[in-house]
Amino acid sequence: MSASEARRGPSAPDPVGAVIPVIGARRSRHGAKVLPEHARAHNRSLVLQTLFHDGAMSRADLSRETGLTRVTISDLVAELISDGFVAEKGVREVSRPGKPAILLDLDHEGHRIVGLDLSGTSTFVGAVLTLDGTIVVRREIPHPGAGGDVVGTIVEFARELVADSHAPVLGVGVGTPGVVDDAGVVVTAPNLGLTGFDLEATLHDVLGLPVVIANDANAAVLAEYTFGGAGDDVILVKVGRGVGSGLLSGGRPMVGSRFAAGEIGHVTVATDGGPLCSCGKTGCLEAWISAPTLTARLAEASGPAAREGVLRDAGERLGIALAPVVGALDLSEVILSGPADLLDGPLAAAAVQTLRTRTLAKIHEGIRVRMTAQGEDIVLRGAAVMVLSAQLGVS
Repeated sequence: MSASEARRGPSAPDPVGAVIPVIGARRSRHGAKVLPEHARAHNRSLVLQTLFHDGAMSRADLSRETGLTRVTISDLVAELISDGFVAEKGVREVSRPGKPAILLDLDHEGHRIVGLDLSGTSTFVGAVLTLDGTIVVRREIPHPGAGGDVVGTIVEFARELVADSHAPVLGVGVGTPGVVDDAGVVVTAPNLGLTGFDLEATLHDVLGLPVVIANDANAAVLAEYTFGGAGDDVILVKVGRGVGSGLLSGGRPMVGSRFAAGEIGHVTVATDGGPLCSCGKTGCLEAWISAPTLTARLAEASGPAAREGVLRDAGERLGIALAPVVGALDLSEVILSGPADLLDGPLAAAAVQTLRTRTLAKIHEGIRVRMTAQGEDIVLRGAAVMVLSAQLGVS
């Protein structure tokens, strides 16, 4: 077992040769090859995945839905009840004679998940969530700022949230700005002042809990996929202090060879110069559509027509950046996450128009650009999905 696997805790075994539900797998494929040593973990995850998406059902229902025998279901359910992940919810109301079936469901209150969103411009946000993504405790603390003790602040914040969980904690999920590798190392996060920092190991050593770390936009797209009804081939563009995106292809996250897939903020979208970006280049997407930039440009605009022009210009730049991505990956929709007063309306409309004129008309004419319905807590809920997937094989 690698060091990173040890930190992540008792997640499903190595899925080589097995079909174990992971992030992006809403349903496990029945009948696919499962090695004997992986069969129990596969079946356990399959039961949890089915209850997560379909809700309460009887043991007989579970047997039909999963394709597992009633004996296997009975054994697995007994184990999952003992572990605090499944609970009996009373009997089903029936009108026909016979003994009514006992309904089973996830024990949403049996465990908690701690989520952290470190992407805010002035605050860190944390939450305690149930297994269905419901937030039961939500807190914000000030960002320590340049020169502050960022790591110490994050660690203490996580410790306080764990203490406030009042139930066994399944794990801790963290969405952070910057580039994060698959071992939970923050490769680079200028907004946090971190480079090559093993945040996953640091939190695990202090908390003694499984920890999963991901880029904030990658976490957000998982929330949209699991809780927001997004399709299998989507891009979520997260606009705040910076601009980033999370990608799903075939229902699976795309992270890239250097863990930087979706870093579209510093793609140049202007041949006519444009504003100077914080990275030193001219005309980057982030310099056009980041929340602070748009807010400042709108404040300088005189009248409604000028303000609409600012937003439409920003939407066109977004469409220019997204068109090659949509065309290359054949994406079905673009989801926007950020201030609705900036993104929803003229900006989104201009982005759609630009996408349609810059992609294959007959194929991508129906491309959608919409706001997320997950609101400002989308990263927190995505962090919960990360933990659910890593620990229970549920997404």
